Amino acid sequence: MLPLHIGARGSFLDKFQWDVNGLVMLCYEQAVDTAVRVLKEGGMDAIKLEGRAPSRITAAKAIVEAGIAVIGHVGLTPQAISVLGGFRPQGRNVDSAVKVVETAMALQEAGCFSVVLECVPAPVAAATTSALRIPTIGIGAGPFCSDQALVYHDLLGMMQHPHHAKVTPKFCKQFGQVGDGVNKALLEYKEEVTNGSFPGSAHSPYKIGAADMDGFLNELQKLGFKDAASAAAAAAEKIQTS
Repeated sequence: MLPLHIGARGSFLDKFQWDVNGLVMLCYEQAVDTAVRVLKEGGMDAIKLEGRAPSRITAAKAIVEAGIAVIGHVGLTPQAISVLGGFRPQGRNVDSAVKVVETAMALQEAGCFSVVLECVPAPVAAATTSALRIPTIGIGAGPFCSDQALVYHDLLGMMQHPHHAKVTPKFCKQFGQVGDGVNKALLEYKEEVTNGSFPGSAHSPYKIGAADMDGFLNELQKLGFKDAASAAAAAAEKIQTS
């Protein structure tokens, strides 16, 4: 659910969304039916679907055609870490970088209203954002996306993973109030995203080598993404000098 992710610039990130990657294991009719049920029973506004394989693009299209808003997700896709070999950044060589752009484009054509870019080099995210007509949401993807998101518990420095958090029972006494600290951290996060100081070079750790960068730019030119190539080149230069 998106409430565990905090976006800084607002708008479409205020939607409640549910990750439904398991749906593509079913037939597309069942995927649509399950997506409808998730929205109705879960009170969601949209669903998120990772878009690595053609079957997932087809599933996204079917769900959109059923009248359900879909957010795409490319780069590091957490629901498929066993396929990726673990939590590994994507887009760090020519083939992988081009795949990020092409998969995001395919999700856009399927009808997604935005795309999450996770753990990819900043120039790759810049190229993808430039190539798309829909907004991108960056998480570990540098400063050139349309908006930024972080996992709520990571942003606030909480030690316990949210998946392991327990519901506080009625008999539990609250010994601390963290509201002021939470608000201060969220306001600082929003301010730094708004003024462009976050994410900077220090928090854009995923790099693409010079040779792969040149190859990526050439492939973008071949695909007709001249503006995307320019955006990637400018992003690479800015990241190096910042």
